Amino acid sequence: MIFGYARTSTVEQVAGLEAQERDLKDAGAEKVFMEQISAVDEKRPALAAALDFAREGDVFVVTKIDRLARSVADLLVIVEKLAAKGVALKILSMGVDTSTSVGKLMLNVLGAVAEFERAIMLERQREGIAKARAAGKFKGRTPTARAKAADVIRLAGEGRKREEIAHELGIGVASVYRLLAAAKVGTNSGPHAGKVNDLLPHAVSE
Repeated sequence: MIFGYARTSTVEQVAGLEAQERDLKDAGAEKVFMEQISAVDEKRPALAAALDFAREGDVFVVTKIDRLARSVADLLVIVEKLAAKGVALKILSMGVDTSTSVGKLMLNVLGAVAEFERAIMLERQREGIAKARAAGKFKGRTPTARAKAADVIRLAGEGRKREEIAHELGIGVASVYRLLAAAKVGTNSGPHAGKVNDLLPHAVSE
């Protein structure tokens, strides 16, 4: 069975989706899965349904590569899923058909390009960090909890419990203990909240 997938982003016209559907049906698609959603969205339900629908011997058709995948790496993951089911992929705009040796070769080339791009990106990243360190500008990422130390101390001074502080700021309770211990701020509620050295002994050890 030949079936297809069409997608436009949430800001594109519905007409674009209809045009894809028409092209896919002209290419022989008996069923077309469609959705209007951003390509960067992790959950693309229609695409997931299409991949689940695929059966051995089927041909999965899309109009363009950017309608299907977020990146070359994402494309290769999708192709691998289809191949595992014995399903071929056709990309109309590129003339790619993975059921042919030429189509498989083109995908191998894309895979090599993706690996090359990642290697170059990592190399540039390492060089950038090395140069920043040499210039004394790179200090690494500030720990999330430490960045919120002032908020932890403020909330503790208001008499908030450690668990409440951790939940509100999205950090671990142990991190709250450590920050308060370092600042010597108590967390007991009541009129004397916020006094120095008011932490429980086990809190410091955490």
